[in-house]
Amino acid sequence: MRTRPRSLVLAAALVVSGAMNAQAAPRIASINVCTDQLLLTLADPDQIAGLSPYARDPASSWLAERARNFRRLSGEAEDVLMLKPDVVVAGAFSRRATREMLTQMGQRVVEFDVAQSLDDVRRNIRLMGDLVGHPERAGAEIARFDDAITRARAAAARHPLRVLAVSRRGWITGQHSLLGALLQAVGLTNIAGELGVAAGGFQPLETVIKLRPDLLVVSEEGDIAVDQGQAFLLHPALEKLYPLHKRIAIPDVLTVCDGPSLTAALDRLTADLTRIAAERR
Repeated sequence: MRTRPRSLVLAAALVVSGAMNAQAAPRIASINVCTDQLLLTLADPDQIAGLSPYARDPASSWLAERARNFRRLSGEAEDVLMLKPDVVVAGAFSRRATREMLTQMGQRVVEFDVAQSLDDVRRNIRLMGDLVGHPERAGAEIARFDDAITRARAAAARHPLRVLAVSRRGWITGQHSLLGALLQAVGLTNIAGELGVAAGGFQPLETVIKLRPDLLVVSEEGDIAVDQGQAFLLHPALEKLYPLHKRIAIPDVLTVCDGPSLTAALDRLTADLTRIAAERR
């Protein structure tokens, strides 16, 4: 019985390996700004068929600059179907008509729940890791996230602090939100609970002042108001009690979605808490 030349056996093995890799690396289109960022973090570039209309908007996506390297989708079903991706990822609040049409046309659509807790964050990262065929990358991303929580918790433990998260026009962030979950996880007391605020709500300036938190967690930094929304954060009464050194700035773009932006938010939180601790010595 004649044996095949070693070169032929090696070539056949490479063909089989290539076929397996192709099967393990599906092409994915995203129609949601939060799934955009998970996809950009965990997928190979050639797996990304397209991203949502807001993927390149720096006010909406922390990875807006990276998203410029990929096709921008309209948000309608037609251009997604033309790409013939293996999977379409969407959020629970992505356009229902688009999701339904894609499903009716036989397209596989995977919906990601809106993350409201840190367990939800980890779950969505794992789901995307499984979809793109890189669960090890998802595990590494979760490990970075958990390490950032540990660092922030250590910084917060130096001084027990009561904080209030205040955004434009007096929006108060409650515990049932990603930012609220982060503050709680690192050991800061979010006193929005004293107002009965669960997810969030608008409060007048007088209420914020009356609560007297130790620190403000603000969505915008700087000392110039460009509109009425930002003017709330720079009101003279608020600036007197909470000058810049008594504020922690975490832009909304870091906490609106789950994924790597939350790790960046935690690192900013750690840096500011470390600075505040040094100033108190």
